[in-house]
Amino acid sequence: MQNNGWVDSFETYAEKLITKGQVPGVGLGLAKDGQLFYQKGFGFRDVEQQVGVTIDTVFGIASITKSFTCVAIMQLQEAGKLSVHDPVVKYLPEFRLKNIDVGQITIHHFMTNTSGIPPLPTMFATVMRSLEANGAEDHSFPESNRGVTVPIDTYEELMHVISTLDVELLGPPGTEFSYSNDCFALLGAIINRVSGKSYELYVKEHILEPIGMEHTSFFLEELNGYENITKLYIMRDRGDQKEVISSPNWWDFPASRGAGALKSTVRDMLRYTDMFCKSGLTAGGNRILTPESVQQMMTPYFPTDMTPGQFYGYGLIITSDYYGKKFVEHSGGLKGVTSQMCFFPETGLAGVVLSNIELSPALAIMSGALNSLENRPPESSHLDSKYDSVSEEVMHQFVGDYQSREIGTLPVRLDNGQLMLSFSGENYVMRPFAEDLFVIRFFGTDASARFIRNGKNEIVRMAFAGRQCSKEVAANTFGNKASGGNEK
Repeated sequence: MQNNGWVDSFETYAEKLITKGQVPGVGLGLAKDGQLFYQKGFGFRDVEQQVGVTIDTVFGIASITKSFTCVAIMQLQEAGKLSVHDPVVKYLPEFRLKNIDVGQITIHHFMTNTSGIPPLPTMFATVMRSLEANGAEDHSFPESNRGVTVPIDTYEELMHVISTLDVELLGPPGTEFSYSNDCFALLGAIINRVSGKSYELYVKEHILEPIGMEHTSFFLEELNGYENITKLYIMRDRGDQKEVISSPNWWDFPASRGAGALKSTVRDMLRYTDMFCKSGLTAGGNRILTPESVQQMMTPYFPTDMTPGQFYGYGLIITSDYYGKKFVEHSGGLKGVTSQMCFFPETGLAGVVLSNIELSPALAIMSGALNSLENRPPESSHLDSKYDSVSEEVMHQFVGDYQSREIGTLPVRLDNGQLMLSFSGENYVMRPFAEDLFVIRFFGTDASARFIRNGKNEIVRMAFAGRQCSKEVAANTFGNKASGGNEK
């Protein structure tokens, strides 16, 4: 594949997104059949020293780690040490929920985010040691996530805290999707107990080393003095302005590393995506998974509620019809991290974008590259709604505050005949896509919000960003100037 006319239009688009989003640094690589054909570093890995980004710069990959966790589970299944259909309590007898029988929840349910467990308020406690070590709180957690006031450092402590929480299942296991960092954290505990090794060592020995991911690790000190590592940056509100500042201390969360603690480079991650495109084989001839296990990971088990037409596999997100092709991806976000990896298993095309600030337009940059590569305008969307507009009478049903103990309160309001969602200090227009389903232009790409009704046809929850949030008391609509943020 040649670097031809698509590059200029893509890079102009990407630079505009990066400037608008105040993103310090972005690394991007595209490969075909494992061969890198495009690489680009935008901005800086160290703004203060003006040191640029390359495809060998180490970034966090956050939730893309979940796919590595699932690869490890599949390897242990191939070795006959577990089955994905085993109950979780077979390996974690301490796992329990208050007043709920968890015996029907399987490893498969954890891997597909369909355990029925709603978002839990554990994140703050799992990173508490890092926050203490950093000397100052460098991330704003919603009050709803501060309920656990004791640090969670081990799998056993995490299971104990979960057992004390007041939890109501979203539905029987296998019937509702809600993204769960806690379930992936506990998959790490299963890998630890079944393999007899720490989760981190297992992943290193059985995935990272055989693939040849030389600059990928849970621990930066294992990179032996390698210097091409990004600084981390965070966005701070300064009155009417947003300011990007350096916050160089990496978070660690020992009890939840299976959910998102890996660091890697664009080059290493393209070796990883190539393994999937080659049905489990590495470029060096090492077999990581059988073709059957790869297919199981890429099976679209359940709709994600993140974008219409998306399904969750095992630590992977699958779109069956992305401009006519099967598209496999996962993204991640964390303090100082936005990441995206994707590949087309049928054509061998793969891409990786890594950046050093949370909530950057990494997904939009990736889709812009894929669009430009196929001669579509970079801002194109594969989503095509045939749905007409929704009446104001119907829209009033959706208005309210939607509460998640993980990400806080998400207000939905009616403003000048448009439904608006507030998230992270910004307001977004909700465009009708299908019945009870809206699409939001979110950091340059389309995300969905689905409203969920009970047996009485009343709206009780909203699924957004993959999480199911409960509807609280309906709120008043706001006027033109009460939005408090910028539309996107």
